[in-house]
Amino acid sequence: MTSSPAATPHSTTDTPGMDTGTTDRTEDLRSAVDRSFDRTLSRLKDLVSIPGIAWPSFDRAPLERSADAVAELLRGAGLADVQVLSVNKADGTPGGPAVVARRPATEGKPTILLYAHHDVQPVGDESLWETEPFAAVEKNGRLYGRGAADDKAGIMTHIAAYTAVADVLAGSLGLGVTFFIEGEEEAGSPTFRPFLEANRELLRADVIVVADSGNWKVGVPALTTSLRGLVDGTIEVQVLEHAVHSGMYGGPVLDAPTLLSRLIATLHDDDGTVAIEGLVARDTASVDMPEADYRTDASVLDGVRLAGTGSIASRLWTKPALSIIGFDAPAVDVASNTLLPRARAKFSLRLAPGQDPAEAMEAVRRHVESHAPFGARVVFTPGEAGNPFRTDTSSPAASVALWALGEAWGVRAVETGIGGSIPFIADLTELYPAAQILVTGVEDPDSRAHSANESLHIGDFRNAILAEALMLARFNGEGLAAQH
Repeated sequence: MTSSPAATPHSTTDTPGMDTGTTDRTEDLRSAVDRSFDRTLSRLKDLVSIPGIAWPSFDRAPLERSADAVAELLRGAGLADVQVLSVNKADGTPGGPAVVARRPATEGKPTILLYAHHDVQPVGDESLWETEPFAAVEKNGRLYGRGAADDKAGIMTHIAAYTAVADVLAGSLGLGVTFFIEGEEEAGSPTFRPFLEANRELLRADVIVVADSGNWKVGVPALTTSLRGLVDGTIEVQVLEHAVHSGMYGGPVLDAPTLLSRLIATLHDDDGTVAIEGLVARDTASVDMPEADYRTDASVLDGVRLAGTGSIASRLWTKPALSIIGFDAPAVDVASNTLLPRARAKFSLRLAPGQDPAEAMEAVRRHVESHAPFGARVVFTPGEAGNPFRTDTSSPAASVALWALGEAWGVRAVETGIGGSIPFIADLTELYPAAQILVTGVEDPDSRAHSANESLHIGDFRNAILAEALMLARFNGEGLAAQH
């Protein structure tokens, strides 16, 4: 997500196939959202104060406390069927606690699944934070704190929107609503697929709203219509049987870190384009952004030349991007004069929509094995894989979402891609092929999710709640029939 709302306009008035009469209660819903907003913001601050991290190296107790807090909020919203559930990982340890709450649909009405996650990223270097990470602080119209944007605001968006709709529509609300608040997304969702399989009927829905993305910029909403996929793995270069003295033996043979660096250099062309044959790449992004905005949002240093060709948006959304995210080598402070026998790097490859992850992984393998420098032994170990995603923007649900976003913000919504990946969406599409999936969120280019000083724009948070309330009210009308 970056700047410049230079997008194809989408109507904020007429929504095909939707009843624009009794279900269009915009002002009533706006008033309901406004009346409860101070309480909503206070409850978000309470959630931010809980350091629920699902990584195995962290204490699990705060994560369980976070799940219990979400469960209590859902009970307080009037939902009687609330459960905290988990399934075990492959090693037998419990997965992150997920919260599931349900309001069954009346006959003929659709069911909407509202997804978010309550676990958060670790703090990282606390000296980089300007506020306490787990003490939500309001400053200059933003709320600072770990998880304030990613993704505890998503949780409160769902709860506040549902509460507003239940208040305004009262007895005429027949819509089925299921809350699915995951507890391990930031740890890679290791039990997401088994959890879905174990609770397949419990979570079945006609529309799935994933509140874990963001907007075009502050004041301009977006519906995320494409996500890149992801494959990762490790590349190891082996040169010697064991380490040897660099003075005694250096010269005729190059050390493993040097040869691994030469191999890594073959992964991109001179202009920075990914040089691996067989990967899907398209210059087809429907909107673009100024280079200056990208540089600002990504904090690119002055003088650094951007990589790749084509539009900035295509380079972000519809072309592959490969990064080296880890490198095993001795730290400088403890380095000795030694020729290192082996070195290892971890790569992360983002995949364009339309790319098969298995084919991409094999393409990386072929490339590194065929570019082994100086005959070094190359060991390729595949890691995780996730499919790309593309929304059918002609679907009734997408039309409603674009309309609702425009109504809530008062400006036309942007249909945007995202360079990142949400691999579990592939599991949702596979297990619920008839469901329409909408990817929304509350982040903006200044949110700094996963980084120090994560924050949420409070005005956009209020708009996101109203937009989702409008969606739920429209889905309660006659324009969307139950499919399951």
